[in-house]
Amino acid sequence: MTTKVALITGTSRAIGLGFAVARQLAQLDHHVLLTARDVSRAEHLAARLRREGHQATALRLDLTDAAGMYQAADHIAHRFGHLDVLVNNASDAVDFTVLSALDADLDAVRSALDVDVLGPWRLVQATLPLLQAAPAARIVNVTSVSARQIATGLDLGASLRAPAHSFAKHTLDVLTTVLARALEDTPILVNAVDPGETATHPERGDEGHARPAADSARGVVWAATLGENGPTGKLFRDTRPVT
Repeated sequence: MTTKVALITGTSRAIGLGFAVARQLAQLDHHVLLTARDVSRAEHLAARLRREGHQATALRLDLTDAAGMYQAADHIAHRFGHLDVLVNNASDAVDFTVLSALDADLDAVRSALDVDVLGPWRLVQATLPLLQAAPAARIVNVTSVSARQIATGLDLGASLRAPAHSFAKHTLDVLTTVLARALEDTPILVNAVDPGETATHPERGDEGHARPAADSARGVVWAATLGENGPTGKLFRDTRPVT
């Protein structure tokens, strides 16, 4: 039986969502590829999973480095020959203290688009032959409730809270739909998942009211392991559609 292989971006922090997703996929017998700009941090977490008895490998991946993405894809091709799951989890720094589009730092917006949208888009392009080589690959884009301020006018107590983050995640949701349509004649399913408020940033004091990363990761893992008749091009939170 061929081992399923899952690549998760943004897996450099033990309390992060990416590592929680990686661990849960590893528990489902996937060989998980933990990626980060600083590969030593990803390797530390991969070693932790290996000590738990799982298959895990660390790879350097910078979502602003196109050549590096293709190099990572070449490594996966030579070692595994396919990729069953791609989780686009990495995100740029969040500008939570900015409360209006009029106050947005446009350099921050550009950086967020590079990491949250153009990076995942290029990574899909780089790994597409590997995804097509898998029996039924899954792509999961980790989005945010902040995006719904733009899509639906959701009131988060500001004219536009975290405009760089929100605009980038809204655009990622659009990209999810576009990719799903482009792949509709293939077994590959593409969905976005809002993990909800997750306690991954103690420096912001979120551990007092947000849920543990392991709880939020379950919805991402569900989308990463959908059956052959699963949905595509949709947005979910905790396995339920978001409209």
